[in-house]
Amino acid sequence: MCDGRYQPSSVPGALRMLDLALDYLNAADAASLPSAIQAESLRALERADAKQTAARARMLAAFAGQAAYEGDGHGSPSTWLRWQTRVTRGAAAGAVGWVRRIAAHPVIGDALAAGELSESWARQVCAWTDRLPLDKQGDADEILAAAARSGVDLAGLGGLAQEMYERSYTYTGRDDDDADSLGDRAVWLDTTLGGAGRLTGDLTAGCSAALAAVLESLGKRSGREDIRTAAQRRHDALEEACRRLIDAGLLPGRAGPTRAYLHMTLAQLRDLPGGSQAEAAWAAARASQPGWLTGPAADAAACDATLAPVVSGYVDWAALDRLTDVYLATRGGSSGCGCTCGGCSCPARSPPSPATLARLRQTMLRLAADVMSGPGGLASWLRATQLAGGPGGSGSVPLAVPLSLDTGQAERTIPGNLRRAVLTRHRRCCFPGCQVPAAACQIHHFIPRSRGGPTSLDNLGPVCAFHHLIVIHSWGWTLRLDPDGTTTATAPDGRILRDHDPPRQAA
Repeated sequence: MCDGRYQPSSVPGALRMLDLALDYLNAADAASLPSAIQAESLRALERADAKQTAARARMLAAFAGQAAYEGDGHGSPSTWLRWQTRVTRGAAAGAVGWVRRIAAHPVIGDALAAGELSESWARQVCAWTDRLPLDKQGDADEILAAAARSGVDLAGLGGLAQEMYERSYTYTGRDDDDADSLGDRAVWLDTTLGGAGRLTGDLTAGCSAALAAVLESLGKRSGREDIRTAAQRRHDALEEACRRLIDAGLLPGRAGPTRAYLHMTLAQLRDLPGGSQAEAAWAAARASQPGWLTGPAADAAACDATLAPVVSGYVDWAALDRLTDVYLATRGGSSGCGCTCGGCSCPARSPPSPATLARLRQTMLRLAADVMSGPGGLASWLRATQLAGGPGGSGSVPLAVPLSLDTGQAERTIPGNLRRAVLTRHRRCCFPGCQVPAAACQIHHFIPRSRGGPTSLDNLGPVCAFHHLIVIHSWGWTLRLDPDGTTTATAPDGRILRDHDPPRQAA
């Protein structure tokens, strides 16, 4: 018999006693024990397993409620468990599942903690009562827990649960195939400023459950650096789910990776003075258009996308005026009379009319574009349709129209053999501590393409959407591939995370 001398005085003391008790049982010669002791040991160990399940769930609930896992650089309790306690994905998911289950079924949690229900029976009872309306689940848990304590077997508990289910629901006479059954579903996506959208809708129970599962799976915190709100994580989870569906090639009429068009000004391409300022002004003017990316967002999109270069220019009206003045001067000053004597005093000497100047400037612009792109290029078509108001037209010149002077062939995306090599080297997201499988990640260029980073094995790594699009390309973290194949992440404030096993716990 145990007495008060064996009562632990603290949680660490209790854990030490638990270790000692299990060590004793593991060291015991089970084969030499009487069968009655063996039987009692098995019953006691099953009760201990039930109590351990309840204790772990309550400890994990408190740990997760304080987001303490973020202190070790993890984004969720499940990830922390896998990384720190060395359990499988399924085991970690099971532990987190018991946290939710006990929160929803406190009566069953108490029965577990008392050793009155085994872990497997408690799981089955919760599954049965989960089918009932929310306002009846608590009473059903009480009834089934009491029945189990009185000796009813699992089949008997299942019969009670089925009877409660049948009494809780009545047939409404509604046919699921009736036309009215479509009235419970609708989704609206309204596009707002800058291509942003607003999503509203009414979801069926099945659709709601499926969407909740997707958002829960992809919307978890991804580390202590993840400061997104729950609503922001759900938004990013929805976007990530859509990206994965597109990349998987499962949409009708669409397959393959994203294609990004790399736009540059002619001045930037030729590295002329003022090219960077012109690019900044031009990019700012286009940034408000849907689908147009600049800066870090463009770097993020370019990591794992097919690039099609498009060289553009814009009208420099001062240069066009100078070109027009030079032409007029060679044609007889500003009179346009055709006299070549210079300093002409012809009676016909008079400034050209505004209409004449407009036509002349438009002609000069067309000729300049011809020189740059040739008569058969895209610029010729744009001149005919946009500058002249349509083919053969004579419309006015718009104030600011970027001219596409050259379009290159879309370069290949990351070759399949190189992508496979990257995914073989890193089996998960290479941001330290992240456990997202590599197959679900995007390929990141450690040195961005915009800074000349090559598409080569030593410059590529799989990074999950959160760490790639937000942590690296939005928040400014950098990721480096180390010579030993591990990675190092550096925050803008200098904090460093390294990809290595957690430290061993002292015995």
